[in-house]
Amino acid sequence: QVQLVEFGGGLVQTGGSLRLSCVDSAGSFSRYGMGWFRQAPGKVREFVAAIDWSGHVRSYADSVKDRFTISRDNAKNTVFLQMNSLKPEDTGIYFCGASSGNFYLDRQDNYDYWGQGTQVTVSS
Repeated sequence: QVQLVEFGGGLVQTGGSLRLSCVDSAGSFSRYGMGWFRQAPGKVREFVAAIDWSGHVRSYADSVKDRFTISRDNAKNTVFLQMNSLKPEDTGIYFCGASSGNFYLDRQDNYDYWGQGTQVTVSS
């Protein structure tokens, strides 16, 4: 079982930074691929970044490459999303997910568990 809780959202100006954290309180974290997705108002949820169970394979949406970095600390059951050079179009609710398959982590239908989300708002 996995129980995910996201932290770190907030309001930031364009060009600013935020660091999101997602903690698994149930303790099975290290076996799962992890991903971040986001949903803007009136839009579908979209892929942001993912990392496999080992932390060696990472993938990013084109819109966030070179600005966002995903990482994980299996000892602390936590996955992070460092977001730099934020833009207003990065605004949305950010969700972390856990995938037992560890493949095709850019597809949300491959995820078994989700957190409740954390709001990120970037003002212009």
